[in-house]
Amino acid sequence: MAKAIWNGTVVAESDTFETVEGNIYFPAASVRRELLKDSETTSFCGWKGDRAY
Repeated sequence: MAKAIWNGTVVAESDTFETVEGNIYFPAASVRRELLKDSETTSFCGWKGDRAY
């Protein structure tokens, strides 16, 4: 099982995930969205295209 932990709080965990270049990508349903907030930050990725966070 993979877990994403921030300041001691589990933000996401799942037995199913993808690893790309050492980064773990969780299924959307495994992320505790109540712990996240929208951001003005954007980026571009060759695989994912334009992204907003």
